[in-house]
Amino acid sequence: ELSAPLADTLAARFPDAYAGMWLDQAGGGVLTIAATDPARVTGAVAGLPDARHVTVVPARHSRRDLDAAATRLAGTLGVTAGRDVVVDERANEVLVLTGDAVPADDARLAGALDTAGVPARTRARFDEGTVPKACDPRYCAQAPMRGGIRLDVPRDDGTVGGCTTGFNVRAKSGRYYVLTAGHCVVGGRHQRVDDTWHQFLGPKVPVGIESTNPVLAENAFPNDYAVLPYAKGASTRWAYPRRGVGSTPSLVNYWCVADNPACAGRGSRDVPITGVTPYATVQAGWVVCATGSAYTPKAGEQYVDSGAGAGYLPGTRCGEVTGKASGGIDVRVCARPGDSGGPLFTESDGRALGILSNGDPGEGPCTNPDEKNTYASVSVILDRVNDRTGLGFQIATQGPLLAPPTGSSNR
Repeated sequence: ELSAPLADTLAARFPDAYAGMWLDQAGGGVLTIAATDPARVTGAVAGLPDARHVTVVPARHSRRDLDAAATRLAGTLGVTAGRDVVVDERANEVLVLTGDAVPADDARLAGALDTAGVPARTRARFDEGTVPKACDPRYCAQAPMRGGIRLDVPRDDGTVGGCTTGFNVRAKSGRYYVLTAGHCVVGGRHQRVDDTWHQFLGPKVPVGIESTNPVLAENAFPNDYAVLPYAKGASTRWAYPRRGVGSTPSLVNYWCVADNPACAGRGSRDVPITGVTPYATVQAGWVVCATGSAYTPKAGEQYVDSGAGAGYLPGTRCGEVTGKASGGIDVRVCARPGDSGGPLFTESDGRALGILSNGDPGEGPCTNPDEKNTYASVSVILDRVNDRTGLGFQIATQGPLLAPPTGSSNR
Protein backbone atom coordinates (compact mmCIF):
# COMPACT_ATOMS: atom_id res chain seq x y z
CA GLU A 1 0.00 0.00 0.00
CA LEU A 2 2.87 2.38 0.73
CA SER A 3 5.23 1.56 -2.11
CA ALA A 4 3.37 2.67 -5.24
CA PRO A 5 2.48 6.22 -4.12
CA LEU A 6 5.90 6.56 -2.50
CA ALA A 7 7.57 5.72 -5.82
CA ASP A 8 5.66 8.54 -7.53
CA THR A 9 6.56 10.97 -4.73
CA LEU A 10 10.27 10.17 -4.76
CA ALA A 11 10.48 10.30 -8.55
CA ALA A 12 8.92 13.77 -8.47
CA ARG A 13 11.00 15.11 -5.55
CA PHE A 14 14.34 13.58 -6.48
CA PRO A 15 14.31 13.01 -10.26
CA ASP A 16 18.12 13.02 -10.40
CA ALA A 17 18.51 10.62 -7.45
CA TYR A 18 15.59 8.18 -7.28
CA ALA A 19 16.47 4.93 -9.08
CA GLY A 20 13.55 2.59 -8.32
CA MET A 21 12.28 0.32 -5.55
CA TRP A 22 11.29 -3.26 -4.80
CA LEU A 23 10.21 -5.42 -1.88
CA ASP A 24 12.89 -7.77 -0.56
CA GLN A 25 10.80 -10.67 0.71
CA ALA A 26 13.83 -12.87 1.42
CA GLY A 27 15.17 -10.08 3.65
CA GLY A 28 11.99 -9.88 5.69
CA GLY A 29 9.67 -7.77 3.57
CA VAL A 30 11.97 -4.76 3.37
CA LEU A 31 11.02 -1.97 0.98
CA THR A 32 14.32 -1.32 -0.78
CA ILE A 33 14.82 2.05 -2.48
CA ALA A 34 17.70 2.64 -4.89
CA ALA A 35 19.19 6.14 -5.13
CA THR A 36 22.19 7.84 -6.66
CA ASP A 37 22.35 10.06 -3.54
CA PRO A 38 21.27 7.76 -0.69
CA ALA A 39 21.66 10.43 1.99
CA ARG A 40 19.03 12.74 0.45
CA VAL A 41 16.49 9.98 -0.04
CA THR A 42 17.18 8.42 3.38
CA GLY A 43 16.28 11.70 5.02
CA ALA A 44 13.07 11.92 3.04
CA VAL A 45 11.83 8.48 4.10
CA ALA A 46 13.02 8.55 7.72
CA GLY A 47 9.57 9.47 8.99
CA LEU A 48 7.64 6.82 7.11
CA PRO A 49 5.44 4.39 9.04
CA ASP A 50 7.40 1.22 9.84
CA ALA A 51 10.63 2.91 8.75
CA ARG A 52 12.62 -0.04 10.09
CA HIS A 53 11.34 -2.03 7.09
CA VAL A 54 12.52 0.63 4.62
CA THR A 55 16.11 0.87 3.42
CA VAL A 56 17.97 2.93 0.83
CA VAL A 57 20.77 1.42 -1.25
CA PRO A 58 23.20 3.15 -3.63
CA ALA A 59 22.73 3.08 -7.39
CA ARG A 60 24.70 4.60 -10.21
CA HIS A 61 21.90 5.78 -12.50
CA SER A 62 18.58 7.46 -11.68
CA ARG A 63 15.30 6.02 -12.90
CA ARG A 64 14.86 9.16 -15.01
CA ASP A 65 18.15 8.48 -16.82
CA LEU A 66 17.30 4.80 -17.25
CA ASP A 67 13.87 5.64 -18.70
CA ALA A 68 15.42 8.17 -21.06
CA ALA A 69 18.01 5.63 -22.21
CA ALA A 70 15.29 3.02 -22.76
CA THR A 71 13.30 5.49 -24.85
CA ARG A 72 16.35 6.35 -26.96
CA LEU A 73 17.23 2.69 -27.45
CA ALA A 74 13.68 1.86 -28.44
CA GLY A 75 13.68 4.70 -30.96
CA THR A 76 16.96 3.56 -32.46
CA LEU A 77 15.62 0.02 -32.86
CA GLY A 78 12.15 1.08 -33.97
CA VAL A 79 10.37 -0.72 -31.10
CA THR A 80 8.40 0.23 -27.99
CA ALA A 81 9.92 1.37 -24.69
CA GLY A 82 8.34 -0.46 -21.78
CA ARG A 83 7.51 -3.46 -23.93
CA ASP A 84 10.59 -4.28 -26.00
CA VAL A 85 13.12 -2.17 -24.10
CA VAL A 86 12.59 -2.24 -20.32
CA VAL A 87 14.24 -1.01 -17.13
CA ASP A 88 15.52 -3.50 -14.55
CA GLU A 89 15.49 -1.46 -11.33
CA ARG A 90 17.25 -4.07 -9.21
CA ALA A 91 20.13 -4.34 -11.67
CA ASN A 92 20.06 -0.59 -12.43
CA GLU A 93 20.26 -1.24 -16.14
CA VAL A 94 18.28 -1.32 -19.37
CA LEU A 95 17.29 -4.57 -21.11
CA VAL A 96 16.56 -5.00 -24.81
CA LEU A 97 14.26 -8.03 -25.08
CA THR A 98 15.07 -10.16 -28.09
CA GLY A 99 13.30 -12.94 -29.90
CA ASP A 100 10.32 -11.21 -31.56
CA ALA A 101 10.30 -7.46 -32.32
CA VAL A 102 14.10 -7.41 -31.95
CA PRO A 103 15.86 -10.45 -33.45
CA ALA A 104 18.76 -11.72 -31.37
CA ASP A 105 21.07 -11.28 -34.38
CA ASP A 106 19.94 -7.73 -35.19
CA ALA A 107 23.03 -5.97 -36.56
CA ARG A 108 22.01 -2.70 -34.88
CA LEU A 109 22.18 -4.06 -31.34
CA ALA A 110 25.89 -3.74 -30.63
CA GLY A 111 26.06 -0.09 -31.62
CA ALA A 112 22.82 0.79 -29.86
CA LEU A 113 23.99 -0.77 -26.59
CA ASP A 114 27.39 0.90 -26.78
CA THR A 115 25.81 4.35 -27.07
CA ALA A 116 23.05 3.85 -24.48
CA GLY A 117 24.80 5.97 -21.85
CA VAL A 118 23.81 3.54 -19.07
CA PRO A 119 24.47 -0.18 -18.55
CA ALA A 120 22.44 -1.97 -21.20
CA ARG A 121 22.30 -5.54 -22.41
CA THR A 122 20.13 -7.93 -24.35
CA ARG A 123 18.04 -10.70 -22.91
CA ALA A 124 15.78 -13.22 -24.60
CA ARG A 125 12.19 -12.31 -23.79
CA PHE A 126 11.53 -15.95 -22.90
CA ASP A 127 13.91 -18.74 -22.01
CA GLU A 128 14.17 -21.68 -24.38
CA GLY A 129 12.19 -23.83 -21.95
CA THR A 130 9.24 -21.42 -21.85
CA VAL A 131 6.00 -22.84 -23.19
CA PRO A 132 2.58 -21.24 -23.66
CA LYS A 133 -0.03 -22.17 -21.08
CA ALA A 134 -2.16 -23.28 -24.01
CA CYS A 135 -5.74 -24.39 -24.23
CA ASP A 136 -7.15 -27.71 -22.99
CA PRO A 137 -9.82 -27.40 -20.23
CA ARG A 138 -11.91 -28.38 -17.16
CA TYR A 139 -13.49 -26.76 -14.12
CA CYS A 140 -16.75 -26.97 -12.19
CA ALA A 141 -17.80 -23.57 -10.80
CA GLN A 142 -21.24 -22.03 -10.44
CA ALA A 143 -22.80 -18.71 -11.34
CA PRO A 144 -22.30 -15.81 -10.93
CA MET A 145 -19.51 -15.33 -13.46
CA ARG A 146 -16.21 -15.14 -11.60
CA GLY A 147 -12.61 -14.89 -12.65
CA GLY A 148 -10.91 -18.27 -12.42
CA ILE A 149 -13.52 -20.67 -13.82
CA ARG A 150 -13.26 -23.06 -16.73
CA LEU A 151 -13.70 -22.21 -20.44
CA ASP A 152 -13.83 -25.01 -23.03
CA VAL A 153 -13.13 -24.10 -26.67
CA PRO A 154 -13.95 -26.49 -29.59
CA ARG A 155 -11.22 -26.32 -32.25
CA ASP A 156 -11.37 -26.63 -36.03
CA ASP A 157 -9.78 -30.11 -36.00
CA GLY A 158 -12.43 -31.63 -33.76
CA THR A 159 -10.44 -31.45 -30.52
CA VAL A 160 -11.44 -29.29 -27.57
CA GLY A 161 -9.09 -26.87 -25.86
CA GLY A 162 -9.67 -24.37 -23.16
CA CYS A 163 -8.61 -21.71 -20.77
CA THR A 164 -9.68 -19.87 -17.64
CA THR A 165 -11.80 -16.76 -17.22
CA GLY A 166 -9.83 -13.73 -16.07
CA PHE A 167 -12.06 -10.81 -15.09
CA ASN A 168 -15.44 -9.32 -15.84
CA VAL A 169 -15.08 -6.39 -18.25
CA ARG A 170 -17.56 -3.60 -18.93
CA ALA A 171 -17.78 -1.37 -22.00
CA LYS A 172 -18.91 2.25 -21.75
CA SER A 173 -22.17 1.11 -23.36
CA GLY A 174 -22.91 -0.87 -20.21
CA ARG A 175 -22.52 -4.29 -21.85
CA TYR A 176 -20.46 -6.89 -19.98
CA TYR A 177 -17.77 -9.18 -21.37
CA VAL A 178 -15.40 -11.87 -20.10
CA LEU A 179 -11.62 -11.43 -20.39
CA THR A 180 -9.31 -14.37 -21.09
CA ALA A 181 -6.08 -15.05 -23.01
CA GLY A 182 -5.99 -14.34 -26.75
CA HIS A 183 -4.14 -17.54 -27.62
CA CYS A 184 -7.24 -19.43 -26.49
CA VAL A 185 -9.16 -18.30 -29.60
CA VAL A 186 -6.51 -16.86 -31.97
CA GLY A 187 -4.13 -19.23 -33.78
CA GLY A 188 -3.65 -21.83 -36.49
CA ARG A 189 -6.25 -24.20 -35.00
CA HIS A 190 -8.84 -21.46 -34.58
CA GLN A 191 -9.83 -20.20 -38.05
CA ARG A 192 -13.56 -20.26 -37.27
CA VAL A 193 -15.41 -18.00 -34.86
CA ASP A 194 -14.80 -19.65 -31.51
CA ASP A 195 -17.50 -20.19 -28.96
CA THR A 196 -16.68 -21.06 -25.36
CA TRP A 197 -18.45 -23.35 -22.93
CA HIS A 198 -18.34 -24.30 -19.28
CA GLN A 199 -18.02 -28.12 -18.99
CA PHE A 200 -18.21 -28.92 -22.70
CA LEU A 201 -18.74 -32.63 -22.04
CA GLY A 202 -21.76 -31.85 -19.88
CA PRO A 203 -23.80 -29.92 -18.92
CA LYS A 204 -22.29 -27.79 -21.74
CA VAL A 205 -23.25 -24.31 -20.55
CA PRO A 206 -22.54 -21.54 -23.13
CA VAL A 207 -20.33 -18.65 -21.98
CA GLY A 208 -18.82 -16.30 -24.57
CA ILE A 209 -18.11 -16.06 -28.27
CA GLU A 210 -15.15 -14.65 -30.18
CA SER A 211 -15.95 -11.14 -31.38
CA THR A 212 -15.51 -10.45 -35.10
CA ASN A 213 -17.09 -7.00 -35.39
CA PRO A 214 -15.12 -5.44 -33.90
CA VAL A 215 -12.22 -7.85 -33.43
CA LEU A 216 -11.54 -8.03 -29.69
CA ALA A 217 -8.68 -10.53 -29.52
CA GLU A 218 -4.94 -10.66 -30.24
CA ASN A 219 -2.27 -13.30 -29.72
CA ALA A 220 0.94 -11.25 -29.59
CA PHE A 221 2.37 -10.96 -26.08
CA PRO A 222 1.97 -8.75 -24.10
CA ASN A 223 -1.24 -8.18 -26.08
CA ASP A 224 -2.49 -11.71 -25.37
CA TYR A 225 -6.17 -11.12 -24.75
CA ALA A 226 -9.68 -12.03 -25.83
CA VAL A 227 -12.60 -9.89 -24.72
CA LEU A 228 -15.55 -12.26 -25.13
CA PRO A 229 -19.13 -11.01 -25.52
CA TYR A 230 -21.62 -13.39 -23.91
CA ALA A 231 -23.18 -15.94 -26.25
CA LYS A 232 -26.90 -15.60 -26.92
CA GLY A 233 -28.76 -16.02 -23.66
CA ALA A 234 -25.61 -16.74 -21.65
CA SER A 235 -25.53 -13.46 -19.76
CA THR A 236 -28.80 -14.41 -18.04
CA ARG A 237 -27.28 -17.72 -16.91
CA TRP A 238 -24.16 -16.04 -15.50
CA ALA A 239 -25.69 -12.83 -14.14
CA TYR A 240 -25.22 -11.61 -10.58
CA PRO A 241 -28.21 -11.35 -8.25
CA ARG A 242 -29.51 -7.80 -7.93
CA ARG A 243 -29.29 -6.81 -4.27
CA GLY A 244 -29.32 -3.06 -4.45
CA VAL A 245 -26.88 -0.42 -5.67
CA GLY A 246 -23.26 -1.21 -4.86
CA SER A 247 -24.01 -4.67 -3.43
CA THR A 248 -23.00 -6.84 -6.39
CA PRO A 249 -19.19 -6.59 -6.55
CA SER A 250 -17.41 -8.31 -9.41
CA LEU A 251 -15.62 -11.41 -8.12
CA VAL A 252 -12.67 -13.69 -8.68
CA ASN A 253 -12.78 -17.21 -7.31
CA TYR A 254 -10.30 -17.99 -4.51
CA TRP A 255 -10.42 -21.80 -4.45
CA CYS A 256 -8.19 -23.47 -1.90
CA VAL A 257 -5.73 -26.21 -2.82
CA ALA A 258 -3.56 -28.31 -0.54
CA ASP A 259 -0.31 -26.62 -1.61
CA ASN A 260 -1.57 -23.11 -0.74
CA PRO A 261 -0.57 -22.55 2.91
CA ALA A 262 -2.66 -19.37 3.09
CA CYS A 263 -5.82 -21.48 2.94
CA ALA A 264 -5.37 -22.87 6.44
CA GLY A 265 -6.99 -19.83 8.03
CA ARG A 266 -9.74 -18.55 5.73
CA GLY A 267 -10.56 -21.29 3.22
CA SER A 268 -12.20 -20.91 -0.20
CA ARG A 269 -14.03 -17.67 -0.91
CA ASP A 270 -14.81 -15.01 -3.50
CA VAL A 271 -12.59 -11.92 -3.65
CA PRO A 272 -14.29 -8.66 -4.76
CA ILE A 273 -12.43 -6.83 -7.52
CA THR A 274 -12.05 -3.14 -6.73
CA GLY A 275 -10.13 -1.91 -9.80
CA VAL A 276 -6.99 -2.41 -11.85
CA THR A 277 -3.36 -1.70 -10.90
CA PRO A 278 -1.41 0.05 -13.70
CA TYR A 279 1.46 -2.01 -15.09
CA ALA A 280 3.95 0.81 -14.39
CA THR A 281 3.32 0.62 -10.64
CA VAL A 282 3.71 -3.16 -10.23
CA GLN A 283 6.96 -3.86 -8.38
CA ALA A 284 9.20 -6.84 -7.79
CA GLY A 285 8.58 -8.41 -4.41
CA TRP A 286 4.83 -7.89 -4.31
CA VAL A 287 2.85 -10.89 -3.08
CA VAL A 288 0.10 -11.76 -5.57
CA CYS A 289 -2.43 -14.54 -6.09
CA ALA A 290 -3.54 -16.38 -9.23
CA THR A 291 -6.45 -18.70 -9.92
CA GLY A 292 -6.54 -21.33 -12.68
CA SER A 293 -8.76 -24.18 -13.87
CA ALA A 294 -6.23 -26.56 -15.45
CA TYR A 295 -7.04 -30.23 -14.89
CA THR A 296 -6.36 -33.76 -16.11
CA PRO A 297 -9.39 -35.94 -15.26
CA LYS A 298 -9.16 -39.22 -13.42
CA ALA A 299 -10.41 -42.39 -15.07
CA GLY A 300 -14.13 -42.16 -15.65
CA GLU A 301 -14.45 -38.39 -15.12
CA GLN A 302 -16.32 -36.53 -17.86
CA TYR A 303 -14.05 -33.51 -18.30
CA VAL A 304 -11.81 -32.45 -21.15
CA ASP A 305 -8.11 -32.91 -20.31
CA SER A 306 -6.27 -29.58 -20.31
CA GLY A 307 -2.84 -31.24 -20.25
CA ALA A 308 -2.19 -30.22 -16.66
CA GLY A 309 -0.93 -33.69 -15.75
CA ALA A 310 -2.27 -36.14 -13.21
CA GLY A 311 -2.30 -34.80 -9.67
CA TYR A 312 -2.49 -31.08 -10.44
CA LEU A 313 -5.37 -29.45 -8.59
CA PRO A 314 -7.10 -26.39 -10.06
CA GLY A 315 -7.41 -23.43 -7.73
CA THR A 316 -5.62 -20.43 -6.22
CA ARG A 317 -1.94 -20.13 -5.42
CA CYS A 318 0.03 -17.10 -4.26
CA GLY A 319 3.63 -16.04 -4.72
CA GLU A 320 6.04 -13.22 -5.45
CA VAL A 321 6.43 -10.87 -8.40
CA THR A 322 9.99 -11.47 -9.61
CA GLY A 323 10.10 -8.58 -12.08
CA LYS A 324 8.86 -7.30 -15.41
CA ALA A 325 11.79 -8.23 -17.64
CA SER A 326 9.50 -10.08 -20.09
CA GLY A 327 7.40 -6.99 -20.74
CA GLY A 328 4.66 -8.62 -18.66
CA ILE A 329 4.38 -9.48 -14.96
CA ASP A 330 6.78 -12.30 -14.03
CA VAL A 331 5.77 -14.26 -10.94
CA ARG A 332 6.92 -17.23 -8.90
CA VAL A 333 3.55 -19.03 -8.88
CA CYS A 334 2.78 -22.57 -10.10
CA ALA A 335 0.48 -22.91 -13.15
CA ARG A 336 -0.33 -25.47 -15.84
CA PRO A 337 -1.77 -25.61 -19.37
CA GLY A 338 -5.45 -24.75 -19.05
CA ASP A 339 -4.78 -21.97 -16.51
CA SER A 340 -4.23 -19.53 -19.40
CA GLY A 341 -6.27 -16.37 -19.11
CA GLY A 342 -6.72 -16.87 -15.37
CA PRO A 343 -6.60 -13.83 -13.09
CA LEU A 344 -3.58 -12.42 -11.26
CA PHE A 345 -4.69 -10.16 -8.41
CA THR A 346 -3.72 -8.75 -5.03
CA GLU A 347 -5.71 -10.49 -2.33
CA SER A 348 -5.39 -7.66 0.19
CA ASP A 349 -7.20 -5.02 -1.88
CA GLY A 350 -8.81 -6.92 -4.78
CA ARG A 351 -6.89 -5.20 -7.57
CA ALA A 352 -6.67 -6.82 -11.00
CA LEU A 353 -3.09 -7.16 -12.30
CA GLY A 354 -2.91 -9.59 -15.22
CA ILE A 355 -4.03 -12.77 -16.99
CA LEU A 356 -1.84 -15.85 -17.49
CA SER A 357 -0.05 -16.02 -20.84
CA ASN A 358 2.94 -18.38 -20.61
CA GLY A 359 5.62 -19.78 -18.36
CA ASP A 360 7.91 -22.61 -17.33
CA PRO A 361 7.04 -26.11 -18.52
CA GLY A 362 5.68 -28.54 -16.00
CA GLU A 363 2.95 -31.06 -15.36
CA GLY A 364 1.31 -32.67 -12.40
CA PRO A 365 1.63 -31.44 -8.80
CA CYS A 366 3.44 -28.21 -7.96
CA THR A 367 6.84 -29.44 -6.80
CA ASN A 368 9.18 -26.73 -8.13
CA PRO A 369 9.30 -23.83 -5.63
CA ASP A 370 11.11 -21.67 -8.21
CA GLU A 371 8.61 -22.15 -11.05
CA LYS A 372 8.05 -18.91 -12.94
CA ASN A 373 5.10 -17.84 -15.08
CA THR A 374 4.25 -14.65 -16.92
CA TYR A 375 1.01 -12.66 -16.92
CA ALA A 376 -0.07 -10.14 -19.53
CA SER A 377 -0.85 -6.83 -17.80
CA VAL A 378 -4.56 -5.98 -17.64
CA SER A 379 -3.87 -2.24 -17.82
CA VAL A 380 -1.77 -2.71 -20.99
CA ILE A 381 -4.52 -4.86 -22.51
CA LEU A 382 -7.23 -2.31 -21.75
CA ASP A 383 -5.18 0.53 -23.23
CA ARG A 384 -4.56 -1.54 -26.35
CA VAL A 385 -8.13 -2.68 -26.99
CA ASN A 386 -9.54 0.77 -26.24
CA ASP A 387 -7.08 2.40 -28.65
CA ARG A 388 -8.19 -0.06 -31.34
CA THR A 389 -11.94 0.11 -30.74
CA GLY A 390 -12.87 3.21 -28.75
CA LEU A 391 -15.37 1.11 -26.78
CA GLY A 392 -14.15 2.28 -23.39
CA PHE A 393 -13.54 -1.09 -21.74
CA GLN A 394 -12.87 -1.16 -18.01
CA ILE A 395 -12.37 -3.90 -15.46
CA ALA A 396 -15.80 -4.30 -13.91
CA THR A 397 -16.05 -3.62 -10.18
CA GLN A 398 -19.68 -4.79 -10.26
CA GLY A 399 -20.75 -8.10 -11.75
CA PRO A 400 -23.00 -8.39 -14.85
CA LEU A 401 -26.67 -8.02 -13.93
CA LEU A 402 -29.79 -9.18 -15.71
CA ALA A 403 -31.28 -7.08 -18.50
CA PRO A 404 -28.16 -5.78 -20.32
CA PRO A 405 -28.56 -2.73 -22.58
CA THR A 406 -30.89 -3.31 -25.52
CA GLY A 407 -29.77 -3.00 -29.12
CA SER A 408 -26.28 -4.44 -28.58
CA SER A 409 -24.87 -7.34 -30.55
CA ASN A 410 -23.59 -10.68 -29.25
CA ARG A 411 -20.55 -10.12 -31.43
